[in-house]
Amino acid sequence: MSVSVCVQAQGNDHVTEPATPEATEFYKPVPKTVVPGSHNSAPSDAIVLFDGSNFDAWESSKDKGKVNWLLNTDGSMTVKDKSGNIQTKRKFGSVQLHIEWRSPKEVRGIGQHRANSGVFLQERYEVQVLDNNDNETYVNGQVGAIYKQHVPLAKASVPSGEWNTYDIIYHAPQFNANGVKTKSATITVLHNNVLIQDHVEIQGTTEYIGWPKNEPHGKAALMLQDHGDNSGVSYRNIWVREFR
Repeated sequence: MSVSVCVQAQGNDHVTEPATPEATEFYKPVPKTVVPGSHNSAPSDAIVLFDGSNFDAWESSKDKGKVNWLLNTDGSMTVKDKSGNIQTKRKFGSVQLHIEWRSPKEVRGIGQHRANSGVFLQERYEVQVLDNNDNETYVNGQVGAIYKQHVPLAKASVPSGEWNTYDIIYHAPQFNANGVKTKSATITVLHNNVLIQDHVEIQGTTEYIGWPKNEPHGKAALMLQDHGDNSGVSYRNIWVREFR
């Protein structure tokens, strides 16, 4: 939550303009102190979802059971083909999310079948993960797209086999008591520190076929996709900060 103040002369209302600097200064609420991360670590108020040591924060999306993805010795995890999506046990609303991902160095497939995965906010809204290096596809499904909805402003991928970062600012949608959406979700994405989605409005679920859906929901898990085609995508260093 942010706090701001705007003082404006009102013309014919004869509002007196402040005559001292103190008249437009305020001292509460005091922002909390957050210690930034160092050497690629999370900030002090973040919830660490994956640090490379275990899958304790995660479960299978299919049956809420054990995660069957591969836990690697370099502190990353890799999609185990056809084992299914995984998701966080904890549910989230609006968040700042940091996540790093890597496609295999060796080429596997073409188009949507090359290192395809996805980061799903609230299990519904996908930021596409894909190796688009010398590999073209439909632009609203390319790397960094809000799948089938928003084309990224730029393609900022590193070479295949190197680590990419996504830093995502996500504001959850709002629904009234009758289940009608009153405010759309919005998302901002930086890919390797390059702005690729600028506070865009999410129209609803990111469907492969058909229009976006807007069934009411509350907090939900962060989900990572197994595309089921030997993607070989790896993830590491995943953390979130919740917005109150």
